[in-house]
Amino acid sequence: MIVRNLEHKEVRATRYRAHDGGTAHMVLDARCLETLMFLAHAAVPVGEKLSAHIDPMEEIYIIQTGKGLMQVDQETREVNPGDAIHIPIGSVHELTNTGDKEMTILVVAGLIPGYPR
Repeated sequence: MIVRNLEHKEVRATRYRAHDGGTAHMVLDARCLETLMFLAHAAVPVGEKLSAHIDPMEEIYIIQTGKGLMQVDQETREVNPGDAIHIPIGSVHELTNTGDKEMTILVVAGLIPGYPR
């Protein structure tokens, strides 16, 4: 069993700037996962966004706190705590914090097709 949280030393060591507008940490990644790429936690400040980008894997964004606008390809929708957003492989996606407090999300990523194990 692996148990991690945002205060775990290995998680804190993975802090990075996420897509120009957020701070993220890898809670679990391919070093310990067998069929997933990673589980990340990200925080997006008020008025900021995770800029439009494309990833080579399938992802799920889970909104924990705050509210915003999620764009996946040509579709844009308001998202709120508890919402889970599926992002297909190769889709352009962007998340903007439109609320009055920090937005936090979990990101679950599937394996990149052809990724060696």
